[in-house]
Amino acid sequence: MTTRPEKGDPAPLITLPASGDSSISLGKPDGGGQILFFYPKDNTPGCTTEARDFSEKESAFRDLGYQIVGISRDSLKSHENFIGKQDLKVILASDEDGTACKAYGVWVEKKLYGRTYMGIERSTFAVNREGQIIAVWRKVRVKGHAEMVLAQITGSPQGTENPRLV
Repeated sequence: MTTRPEKGDPAPLITLPASGDSSISLGKPDGGGQILFFYPKDNTPGCTTEARDFSEKESAFRDLGYQIVGISRDSLKSHENFIGKQDLKVILASDEDGTACKAYGVWVEKKLYGRTYMGIERSTFAVNREGQIIAVWRKVRVKGHAEMVLAQITGSPQGTENPRLV
């Protein structure tokens, strides 16, 4: 059974290989917070828009003490191609075996044209410097999502809540 961590829960601690020949520890921010966005597939329209939107706001998140990490089940080679093709500024982590997807509860049953299959539910988690999940967005609609996450972190009226994340 898949767990579904929610706001207030400790973030699952998982280390994944990441772009730039590095690794990233999810749920254990290095001095600040993390914005973890799970997406289905590199180089697809919605995922490209989401990754580009977060990339455009990467410096604003960084100034607030947040690292942005995109996570999918694509390989590191696919991630590197995606980063180069789209000029992305965010870290992409490879969860090929689905460990992080299952731990964060985003590996779910989906339906399309009457066909049932397992896939990633587009979701975002904000994790504070203590490793606690302070906001969760599930079944994300891409348009305006990065702006909404940033607004919530800064406490602007556009955010649905006003948590101080770091």
